[in-house]
Amino acid sequence: MSSDTAEQPPTRVRRPLPPLGPTRTPPLPTVAERTLDNGLRVIAIRRPSVPLVEIRLWVPFARAPLARATVLSQTLFSGTAERSGVELAAEVQAVGGGLSAGLDADRLLVAGAGLVTGLKRMLELLGEVLTGASYPAGEVAIERDRLADRIQVALSQPAFLARTALARRLYGRHPYAESTPGADQVRAVRPAGLRALHADRVRPAGAHLVLVGDVAPKRALDTAEAALAGWTSAGRQLRLAPAPDPRPAPLLLVDRPGSVQSSIRIALPAVDRRHPDHAALQLANMVFGGYFSSRWVENIREDKGYSYGPYSMVEHSVAGSVLMLAADVATEVTAPALLETLHELGRLAVLPPGADELEQARQYAVGSLQLGMSTQAGLAGLASTYAGFDLPLEFLAEHTARLASVTVDEVATAATRYLAPAGALGVVLGDVARIGGPVAALTEVAAPGAVG
Repeated sequence: MSSDTAEQPPTRVRRPLPPLGPTRTPPLPTVAERTLDNGLRVIAIRRPSVPLVEIRLWVPFARAPLARATVLSQTLFSGTAERSGVELAAEVQAVGGGLSAGLDADRLLVAGAGLVTGLKRMLELLGEVLTGASYPAGEVAIERDRLADRIQVALSQPAFLARTALARRLYGRHPYAESTPGADQVRAVRPAGLRALHADRVRPAGAHLVLVGDVAPKRALDTAEAALAGWTSAGRQLRLAPAPDPRPAPLLLVDRPGSVQSSIRIALPAVDRRHPDHAALQLANMVFGGYFSSRWVENIREDKGYSYGPYSMVEHSVAGSVLMLAADVATEVTAPALLETLHELGRLAVLPPGADELEQARQYAVGSLQLGMSTQAGLAGLASTYAGFDLPLEFLAEHTARLASVTVDEVATAATRYLAPAGALGVVLGDVARIGGPVAALTEVAAPGAVG
């Protein structure tokens, strides 16, 4: 059959998307709260979807010695006077549960989950650890070496090096500037130092415990009080000074000779969750680069293929908030990718989103919030985070209402105020010999640094 008479494929008709539905306020679950005599705040939330319970314990840990605090978080469950670490794990697993600890500049966080029927036993074991963690020398040595090895590996990762360089430049002498200790510092930690830090800083006053699951909230509070009332401490709670806001400065090039890609990291000012601009800024960021259909992602990923996963997000810490941008690009397109990034920031400040563009971002923001709290684990994480920032769970409904009412003009004002490229503080980590000239032709650069 000749080509001019061949059957042609049917024409594809693009169907319009259905209209977005109205923004709905998420229903709040049943919550009970109690502050124990030792100062521990306990929040119990009923979410009966599955017969499990999520546990989140937030202990303020600001200004703790970084190396010791990091090792403490990884050895907290390594043993007590009554049980070894293996025995503790076996006891928790026997009731269908698991517990682990982590650390950031604001908090020591214990997280876990288990069968509802095992809640009493899990909290009893948690209380045993909080009051009598022993940090045995053998376990500490094993974990200390493992952490040091992981830190050495991290020092070879461009994303880690770029974020570290930006944090040091952004925060200076503030504790937020350092999130990872040196490997040699970790290897120098000793069990006696961990026990002293535990006695001084692992304290119930100022801490909060969140329980979410198929529980009767008031009964869960009674269970927590019986298990943890004996947790006391004569230690102290230290507070962080406010973190500095990003200050405009020439772009810093950090040299990584031979690198096949460049890591672009940019900080911009932001506001905390209570600020009147918070909802408008969140939506301005969504339009710029906060989700897959954003302008920045469409530009440097979908249209030009410069980066696989650029993203921007507002990061909230107890001492301050900041808007962070991140993109990893091939070395040869570093300057074009940076140009498009600055272009999109500036374009949002002078070209506000259309009504449909804003509504899509609004629906995504609200939907993500509701999806995040749809599971027991998500709700526990959200409730613990809110409690750590002195926000009630009711703030969720308030914030949803604010997102629903933000106008195009308010988003445009927030974009001009917070996303203007003139306010950026940036770092590009890559092969300076190859990217230095093109980037310097685009924007002012500071003297290049060097990393190992």
